[in-house]
Amino acid sequence: MGNILHNSNERPDVLVHVAANVRRLRQAVSLSQQALAERSGVSRRMLVNIEKGDVNVSLSTLDRLAEALGVLFYALVQPPDSEDSARIDEVAWVGRSPESRARLLASKPARQEVELWSWSLEPGDIYESVADDNGWHEMLVVIEGALTLELATGDVVIQAGDFHVYPSNQPYRYRNDGTGRLRFIRNVVH
Repeated sequence: MGNILHNSNERPDVLVHVAANVRRLRQAVSLSQQALAERSGVSRRMLVNIEKGDVNVSLSTLDRLAEALGVLFYALVQPPDSEDSARIDEVAWVGRSPESRARLLASKPARQEVELWSWSLEPGDIYESVADDNGWHEMLVVIEGALTLELATGDVVIQAGDFHVYPSNQPYRYRNDGTGRLRFIRNVVH
């Protein structure tokens, strides 16, 4: 399992978020650093460094801390002032090569089911859906082209490389208004 890495000259936002979130969540449940260290199996020294944002922390360590704090993983890496996990968009891992990276785009708790879909629409094609039951969400990541997502609140255009998360308890349509093939990943969460 990899680490959340950072350049020694510049700290990425995700390490700052982790530091603030771990401290805030630990204090919210009235745990000392020592108590959280014992509960999570993470050394107190490592925990002190995590809360200062001065350490390359592994994703498995963050998982253990999240479990010990009774929260989901995304609660540790999302911006602290964020009220919704629907858009996190933070680099969570970097490999030896700077081009090797994992970016946590979004997170939604799943109660029952998660579906992962690969879609392609040719120019002019449309997919139309009735509303799902309450509690369902969709996460869309466009790989090629631009997806026009029709929602009751208006159209959302998602370009290649971008993503959007929305509650699917409303009628919605996917459109390819472009001149080339549209490819995207659809994650359905309930």
